[in-house]
Amino acid sequence: MHNYQGWLNVYKPKGPSSFFVIKQLKKKFNIDKIGHAGTLDPLAEGILPIAIGKATKLVSFINQNIKEYEFEIKWGQQTITDDKEGKIIASSNKIPVLKDILFTLKNFKGEILQKPPKASAVKVDGKRAYKLLRQGKDFVLKAKKVYLYESFILDSSNPLISKVKIKCGKGFYIRSFVRDLADKLNTKAHVYSLKRTKVGKFEVSNANLLDDLLKIRQTLSEFKGFHKSFSMLDDILAYELDDEKDKFFLSQGKSINIRINKFEKSLLNSIDRKIVFLTSEGNIISFGKLDGDLFKPNKVLI
Repeated sequence: MHNYQGWLNVYKPKGPSSFFVIKQLKKKFNIDKIGHAGTLDPLAEGILPIAIGKATKLVSFINQNIKEYEFEIKWGQQTITDDKEGKIIASSNKIPVLKDILFTLKNFKGEILQKPPKASAVKVDGKRAYKLLRQGKDFVLKAKKVYLYESFILDSSNPLISKVKIKCGKGFYIRSFVRDLADKLNTKAHVYSLKRTKVGKFEVSNANLLDDLLKIRQTLSEFKGFHKSFSMLDDILAYELDDEKDKFFLSQGKSINIRINKFEKSLLNSIDRKIVFLTSEGNIISFGKLDGDLFKPNKVLI
């Protein structure tokens, strides 16, 4: 597997952690380097983009993509973990009605400030928040800016449970969103179920079930669900490099001259501030910045 780089779109079931999924796939396909974009809690199911080989250096670009989630809110109870796994720490008899939920959702659009859940992997003085929570330590997490594009009520037939769909940006916590929404409605709530349905180009329609992946007999390179690294990056400036001498210089971390009229998309005026990707046969071999027609690599993947 040393020469392969690319992506697997894995549908993680409820139960295993994201790390467990990585461990299983690493063992099954004898992969040297493997990583994932956007951790899913064990309770959650859905899309988990898996990076293979040098595509692990591209994970940060996948994390920038818009994500979509479907989840259930259970009204009236707050838990220590903000999901149904944790013990109940507060209750409220107030169950909000649909029109109040819809009205309050309008306040959660665009850029919002959000504190991560205490049961999260955020670090506090070098230690994971969830570990401090288990130890009964008292601590405060800093709020950060996140972005919510859209929210919809999918089902409100059960007054105690609302099913919601959202589109959001990077670093968004559904559990924090539910906690904060309940606060605005002067009640308590927690996440009852959670499903991630999309991360950029990674969608349910092109996802592989974890169990199916662990049963296939092909090598990863023969498997039709294995995507080349370039194909799963969304809305990027890409340049196909076919000159072997340029590839050699690039492999040594040197800058190279490129013909900017060969870009697959028209260049923007702010190109000197844009990240540019160099590709070869469907795989990304470098990304960096342009200074005129001089490409300066940030990272080299060959």
